[in-house]
Amino acid sequence: MHLGLAMRPVALFTFIVFSGVASSRTLPQRRLVAPETQHVLWNSEQSHYRKPQLPIPSASSGNASPVVGFVALGDSYSAGIGTGVKGKEDDCRHGLGAHGHLIATDLSTSHGGPNSTAFQFLSCTGAVTEDVLTGGEDSQIDSFNTSVPVDFALLSIGGNDLGFFDVMNACVFRFYNFYSGTCETALENARTQIEGNDFDQRLEIIIMEILDKVRWEKKPSFSITVTGYARFFNEVTDACDDMSFGIWWNGPKLKKDLRIRMNALVLTVNAKIHKIVNAINSKFTTDKVVFVDYDGGFDGHRFCEEGVEEPAYDRKDTWFFLVGGPDNARNGTQELHASDLATVPPESSLVDPLSCLEPSQMSGDWGELALCYMAMSKHRDPSLRLARGDLVAQNSMWYVPTYYGKTFHPRSLGHETIRDKIYEAWRTLR
Repeated sequence: MHLGLAMRPVALFTFIVFSGVASSRTLPQRRLVAPETQHVLWNSEQSHYRKPQLPIPSASSGNASPVVGFVALGDSYSAGIGTGVKGKEDDCRHGLGAHGHLIATDLSTSHGGPNSTAFQFLSCTGAVTEDVLTGGEDSQIDSFNTSVPVDFALLSIGGNDLGFFDVMNACVFRFYNFYSGTCETALENARTQIEGNDFDQRLEIIIMEILDKVRWEKKPSFSITVTGYARFFNEVTDACDDMSFGIWWNGPKLKKDLRIRMNALVLTVNAKIHKIVNAINSKFTTDKVVFVDYDGGFDGHRFCEEGVEEPAYDRKDTWFFLVGGPDNARNGTQELHASDLATVPPESSLVDPLSCLEPSQMSGDWGELALCYMAMSKHRDPSLRLARGDLVAQNSMWYVPTYYGKTFHPRSLGHETIRDKIYEAWRTLR
């Protein structure tokens, strides 16, 4: 690792530590407050509906300008889907428990309050690399404002490009029932995507575009922290072999071989991202990108842990969501998750079995895809029986997309671990 790497994040991390706010275990979290009038990004009614809505934290009074700042880019793992909202959930499904939000809260607390930190929360559920690259309709990099303080960037991307949802659908949930395709095909397709070079090229372009956006030559302290993903399962135990997360009655079992293969995909993706990061850093005299592998932090907190009978909705020590499962935030309150339990009107285009497929595929949103597949399945075979009654509301209406789409995403304690692993990586750079 080159000595000049990311000195500004290191300095910020040191400030956080000595301010006593690096861990939510020791200090109650202070939430950033979204301003009534956005001064930076996409507050206009003419902006596209997928544009992020929470770029800049602000206090209700005072004119102090931010002294530090950063941007969070990427997919739902960065957006924090399911980890709580105040009021109405936005279209990118930003959660208050997202690790980027936790870091922004720590920075704001350590630097004197909400006005001190400019946090551009541009991550969006369903995003693929094309949504981050410049020039697209929903380009996150084009939305990135460099006129406010920006000391580093957080980036999580790749899961949607490399077929995570297709594997989940075909091998675990089978939202589209018999029409979901075979698990073997989904695994092979994901493997083909991972072994190809398209993603490598797009990720490298993304990182270079971020660096160019901030004019890295004039801002040598700026760096990008790229996070990987965590394995979903304990793959050692045999006890999970007869258990299922399937949506429909008699769904697929969580066999050891399946768990091993799905975990291997995650490790391969992490290795691929890490290799790309190293290749980019080799082009600079000082490293510009930090890769954070937080997988080990999830040990003991995956699905199918020893002695756990799945699906274990009440187990707070599992750090991934289940379909419809509760969050596990330390300071979680029910009202922050009320929007997850809203229902979709029967006439909604999201559940129109004749027209929902193309829009849901275009969105890339796991929840919208799951909703559409379930509606299409019921339309094709009204006799289909759900595995559990809580997969729909009491009036047989479908829940909102987040209820289904948050599955296999980190819960709030998972995001705390991701934040802490980022801090650990920054600490090693000193």
